[in-house]
Amino acid sequence: MIHNTLHNIKVVLASASPRRKQIFELLGINALIVPANVSEPITTEKPYIQVKAHALNKALAIAKFMDPATLVVGSDTIVAIDNQVLGKPATRRQATEHLQQLSGRTHNVYSAICIIYNNRRLVDYARTSVTFATLSESDIKNYLDTKEPFDKAGAYGVQGYGSQFIEKINGCYFNVMGFPVRLFHDMINEMFGESS
Repeated sequence: MIHNTLHNIKVVLASASPRRKQIFELLGINALIVPANVSEPITTEKPYIQVKAHALNKALAIAKFMDPATLVVGSDTIVAIDNQVLGKPATRRQATEHLQQLSGRTHNVYSAICIIYNNRRLVDYARTSVTFATLSESDIKNYLDTKEPFDKAGAYGVQGYGSQFIEKINGCYFNVMGFPVRLFHDMINEMFGESS
């Protein structure tokens, strides 16, 4: 189990995400939270390439200030539909547009993790497909009024009010929340030589 493997290792989570912090707490990982202040530009690269680069950049930005025997974990999440990335909405209008694009359709959520320990690094990602119900104008308006969409890629949270819009998830639920737990488990096992 992850918490057993990491119980004597200093862990730093290079993220400001309250959801990632919550997932670490659920896993019993006592991590120091040190948000990485790096840009996360949306480019024309494929979503999985972008998300891996963002996770790597976050981890590297923090690892350079840490003892090499500290495990640094960087992560990023991207929502994409038709290979168009839907970032965190900056305005109510942008959030409305994101939700209208997702309405009644299936999209992909990509989350990448980078772990750095003793100058070794691993980077990988998970993809989960999510199908939304058809949203009415009032669904969108009422959801925006909750303020939940504004700090989330794709303008929704699977673990909150946004869960009401989801018809189907194919893949890791925690990936949609922002941190693919099974992928992290496998990466920790690879880094520390544990067998699954």
